[in-house]
Amino acid sequence: MTPAMRTVRALWGSTHPGPTLVVTALALALGIAVGLEPWRLVLLTLAVFAGQLSIGLSNDAIDSPRDTAVGRTDKPIARGDVSERTAWIAAIGAAVAALALSAPLGFGMLAAHALFLASAWSYNAGLKSTAFSIVPFLVSFGIFPSLATLSMPDPRVAAPWGWIAGAALGAAVHLTNVLPDLDDDRATGVRGLPHRLGARVSAVVAAGGIVVGAIAVLVGGSQGSPSVLSWVFFSAVVVVAVGTAVLALVRPPTRVLFRLVMLAALLLAAQLVATGGAYAA
Repeated sequence: MTPAMRTVRALWGSTHPGPTLVVTALALALGIAVGLEPWRLVLLTLAVFAGQLSIGLSNDAIDSPRDTAVGRTDKPIARGDVSERTAWIAAIGAAVAALALSAPLGFGMLAAHALFLASAWSYNAGLKSTAFSIVPFLVSFGIFPSLATLSMPDPRVAAPWGWIAGAALGAAVHLTNVLPDLDDDRATGVRGLPHRLGARVSAVVAAGGIVVGAIAVLVGGSQGSPSVLSWVFFSAVVVVAVGTAVLALVRPPTRVLFRLVMLAALLLAAQLVATGGAYAA
């Protein structure tokens, strides 16, 4: 493998690939749900992908001193596979690309995506160490459904229940994502909301957030008369939520909890697609 390929591989490992791909898939699904034209759908998906790359890279670049201090061998920058400077260049470049790709979709989409990214970067830059660490997730994921509706030829923000579902999901993602790293975070001075609540309480609250999101989609998206398919997706999300809560109560927190939340995110996206363009109302 050439040095350039090793650098690209290390940078990719610093983007938090799993969440990056899941959020990008969510954007694609929501774009399909509102019936975007192919070129708009492609731009939306690429813009969100680039934005997620910038968020993941900036997170690892900012955290690299702490990751090195606690011996995080799973982090490419801490391992020395790629320099912090290179990661910063890539993060800034990805953010610029995300906004450039958003611009052709309209000012509303550009402004919303800029706010989405600014909120996420504020978490990386310091809010993650405060009791308000959940706020960027509420803001960014609350905005997220509107990225697709604002990309429409007749742009509009998502329906209120879409905001609720997005924010609830964001809360769940935050509360479970950090669970396996609580001890390392405490050792380096990071004390966000999940650290203050504790692992089990955080996981149970996250499961509740998943259910809130599912209820919002079921009731709002079905306009008072849920279809059989809506009930199927709702039931699947609830099963995942209950599984998350049970695992949190009977076993030490692991990355499995986060993966379950990501599975719930994909199920919610599928539920949104099944409602058609209802959430754009």
